[in-house]
Amino acid sequence: MSVNDKVLSIILGGGQGSRLYPLTKDRSKPAVPIAGKYKLVDIPISNCINSDIKRMFVLTQFNSASLNNHIKNTYHFSFFSKAFVDVLAAEQTMQSCNWFQGTADAVRQSMHHFLSYDFEYALILSGDQLYQMDYNLMIKEHIKSNAKITIATIPVTAKEATSFGILKSDDENVITSFIEKPAADLLGDWKSDVSDHMKSLGREYLASMGIYIFNRDLLIELMNNPDTNDFGKEIIPQSIELHKTLSYQYEGYWTDIGNIDSFFDANLGLTDDIPSFNLYDNKKRVYTRARMLPTTKVSGTILEKAVIAEGCIIHAAKIERCVIGIRSRIGKDSTVINTYMMGGDRYETLHDIETHKKGVVMGIGERCYINNAILDKNCRIGDDVRIDGGNHLENKETDMYFIKDGIVVVKKGATIPNGYTI
Repeated sequence: MSVNDKVLSIILGGGQGSRLYPLTKDRSKPAVPIAGKYKLVDIPISNCINSDIKRMFVLTQFNSASLNNHIKNTYHFSFFSKAFVDVLAAEQTMQSCNWFQGTADAVRQSMHHFLSYDFEYALILSGDQLYQMDYNLMIKEHIKSNAKITIATIPVTAKEATSFGILKSDDENVITSFIEKPAADLLGDWKSDVSDHMKSLGREYLASMGIYIFNRDLLIELMNNPDTNDFGKEIIPQSIELHKTLSYQYEGYWTDIGNIDSFFDANLGLTDDIPSFNLYDNKKRVYTRARMLPTTKVSGTILEKAVIAEGCIIHAAKIERCVIGIRSRIGKDSTVINTYMMGGDRYETLHDIETHKKGVVMGIGERCYINNAILDKNCRIGDDVRIDGGNHLENKETDMYFIKDGIVVVKKGATIPNGYTI
């Protein structure tokens, strides 16, 4: 039996995802579309597949229908393989009738499912992070050091450190102390030994990435305590003094997509000449649902730093620093800048378009100006619409859109009428 056959992956779908609202209004956080054609959950699943870890559970409890549908239609393995990706939604049992109360409680309530499988190590992952990691390297370090728990860590700046669990380790990378989201005035004693490159970037504090390996026996023991509901706030701090806990330091690209601002920046970052998150790596592929879509068609458009998914029909005047999702339509003489357009779930037929002549067709209409915006799936942006996001706009919510930190989010399926200005 290979080491990978001894690993069971548990992907945490997160809670209500309120910080990503309104993108999480009708879907769970792992089901939020990213990069024009993927969903957030594709990232940890793809990392597992690329690491040859092919037994995965995804734990969720809010708006899980679209996530279920995506996983059902995407991850098919051979009948002769033990590989699977299963969704476990919160459920009432004889032992519990409550929603998941935290990350650890989600694992606790699902333990009876995990224990029916043979595994020695549980790899616990977050469903809302963007990164590419070979988990085998982390697993090998965990086994080599005889650790009971291993935490993936990443160097961060002092400004970032106040938002994470920060730790310190000894010369053998064994964690000696941990503090959750420390105040800025407490950071002085928490600098760690990091590479010269990280020091040059001012990243001298080791933050927990929310990626853990637990030995099976210890996980069972810890889950028997009903008073601990969260890994970061309770289980990890309490376990450091009792069980050998290793820091596995990672220095690649990683971002926690927890709010609209970080989600927006992560997606538009894909338009950089050399993006930090590389979708074009043969060895680190990101997998998603295989769609039989036609090629994208572009007519009369100036394209500058644009990522365009398949199946689009574009007649825009200019698209600059944008991610354009599947089946997107953009009308003549429109300018789209600094925008993530998620696209559509279907095409409107010529009959539909003819019917909507007096209404608004799905996509972006003609003579529009869109800047600093996220257009959720199946939006209808009429002709002559102007959306100019930026810090001059106050936070606001209407039935059609939501403004947060200057980013205008047009809600899923919303219609912005002809001539409207935001």
